[in-house]
Parts: sequence; structure tokens; C-alpha cells
Amino acid sequence: MGRGRVELKRIENKINRQVTFAKRRNGLLKKAYELSVLCDAEIALIIFSSCGKLHEFCSGPSMSKTLERYHRCNYGTMEANHEDEDSQDNYQEYLKLKAKVDILQQSQRNYLGEELERLGSKELDRLERQLDSSLRQVRSTKTRRMLSQLSELQQKEQSLLEVNKSLKHKLEESSSAAYQVSWKANERNFENGQIMPPRREGYFQSFDCNDNIQIGYNNEAPNDDPSILQNANGIIPGWML
Repeated sequence: MGRGRVELKRIENKINRQVTFAKRRNGLLKKAYELSVLCDAEIALIIFSSCGKLHEFCSGPSMSKTLERYHRCNYGTMEANHEDEDSQDNYQEYLKLKAKVDILQQSQRNYLGEELERLGSKELDRLERQLDSSLRQVRSTKTRRMLSQLSELQQKEQSLLEVNKSLKHKLEESSSAAYQVSWKANERNFENGQIMPPRREGYFQSFDCNDNIQIGYNNEAPNDDPSILQNANGIIPGWML
């Protein structure tokens, strides 16, 4: 009579669980050893019991070298797969970007008036509307820029006028102050008997004189008779009294 099939589930009895673990662990280690010897395979076996105790078997020179080889092979394959996936994604992205660049270059040539033969009536109308809209925006931006520059120039002009006015006022004040200082200095010199004070502008006025008028003795008198020289009022002509 053969053995019945054992249901695979956790053994609740702790003692029976420990006995079963010891038997199966020894059998597993034995099978790993036999496999490494018969097939010349490098085998590393790591077992942790329910209590946390470590059991291991390694057919190679050391467990660390076997694990290093495992990491190198496993993660190298994973990195290669990731690189393949990244390369595929990059290629797809490249194709999308290339298509966008081709469309933009074609649109640029159309805006410059090139390669319009392949376009239909609707596409030409759409291109014309886009060009008109762009032209209006360019003109509007240019107008705003010119108005802004004009406003800045007007502000600079106003500022320069104010500076000029301020400088003119300061120049007049300095000239007036210098004239007053010079006048007071001349007055002090005049009081000390050195020089005459300067004449103020407008204090004396020049008169137009007639060179034919003679003041003094009249040489054109016909003779020296005083009776003849006197007029009816008793004034001798040729003298100013």
C-alpha cells in the first residue's frame, strides 16, 4: 500500500514542524550537493528557519563570489532590458520630433511663398488669413513701440528744458551776485578816494548833438561893436547863459 498524498499547508504543531524542517533541509542540501557534483553546476543555497537561523550551502569557492556573479548576471540583464526599452522610447520620441520639425519647416517655406503649388484653395486661404493676422500684429506692435519711444523722447525733452531753465536761473543769480559784490567793492574804493564808482546801466543817457551848434564867442559877427552885437532884449548872441 503506497503512501498517501500529503496536503501542503503549514504544520501547526511546533515540534512536528521543526522535525519536518530538519528532514527536508537535509534532503534539500543533499540534492543540491548531488546536482553540483553530477552536473558540475555552481549552486548556492540559503535557508532561514522560522527562528531566524541561517543554513547555507555553496558549491563554488565562496558564497560572496557566487552572489556577486548572480547580481552581475541578473542586474546586467535587467539593465540591458531597460536600455533596450529606453532606446525604443527614444527612437519613437525622435520620430515624433522629426515629424514636427518637418511640418514646421514646410510651414516656414509656405510663409516665405515657397512650395505653394502643392497647396489647395482652402490651404491657401488659411495661409493668407494667417499672414494678414501676423501683419496686423506686427504693425500694431510697431505702432506701440513708436508711441512709447515718442513718449520717452518727450519726457527727456521736458526734463532737459527744466534743467536748462534751472541753469539759466542759477546763472542769472550768480551774475547778479557778482555784480553786486563788484559794485560794493568799487563803492568802498571810492569812499577811500581810490577810484570812481562804476556807472549803472541807464543812469546816464547819451544825447545826439549837432556839430554846427557853437557855444561861446560868435566868430561870424561882422564887427566888434557891442551895440551891434546886442539884440532887442539886451542879450549878446553867441553866448548861452
